[in-house]
Amino acid sequence: MEKEQLEQLLKDYSWMINSVRMNRESLNDIAEGLTAAYGTEAAMPKAVGAHSDPVFREYIRREKRWKRISHYEKKIMAVQERICIITDDREVEVLHWLLEGKSMRWIGRHMGLSHTNIQRIKDSIVSKMVG
Repeated sequence: MEKEQLEQLLKDYSWMINSVRMNRESLNDIAEGLTAAYGTEAAMPKAVGAHSDPVFREYIRREKRWKRISHYEKKIMAVQERICIITDDREVEVLHWLLEGKSMRWIGRHMGLSHTNIQRIKDSIVSKMVG
C-alpha cells in the first residue's frame, strides 16, 4: 500500500466505520410495503429485460449496498491490521484521534501541540504503517 492510499484511509476511516454500522442496521431491517404479486397478477406476462418487481429491485439495491459495505470493511481491516505497529505514546494518541475523524488542528489543541507538529507525527505514523 502506498503512502497516499494509507493517508486517505486514515481520513476516511471514521465515516467508513459509521457507514458500515448504519448500513448493517438498516439492511437487516425488513423492507416495508414491498410484496410480490399473487393471484391473477402473478400469471400476467412480464416485461422483457426490465424487472418490474419491486421486491427484486429492492434485492438488487441491497445487494449493491452489501458489496459496498464489504469494500469498506476491507479498507478498514487494512488500517486495523497496521495499528499495532504504532507504539510511541504521542503517535498512538494522534492515531486514535485521526481514526475518530478529528482534524489535525483539533488534535493539536487537545494535545497542546501545533498542528504542524501533529502533521509531522502523522507523517511518521504513515511511514511506519506503510513500511
